[in-house]
Amino acid sequence: MTDMPKEISVRELRLALAGTLNDVAVRGRIIYVTNHGRRVAAIAPVPVAEQVDNRQV
Repeated sequence: MTDMPKEISVRELRLALAGTLNDVAVRGRIIYVTNHGRRVAAIAPVPVAEQVDNRQV
């Protein structure tokens, strides 16, 4: 990963979904999705998500 994790609001994500997904896929960033200033989800690169899935088996 290149930088510190970024946050984006649900409203912003609706407007910038393609760019956000590209940021995750190409740059390997984790982006936290916020709702009313509170983190509610994260968008992560596939290898990161698969690593988490494999640990839960």
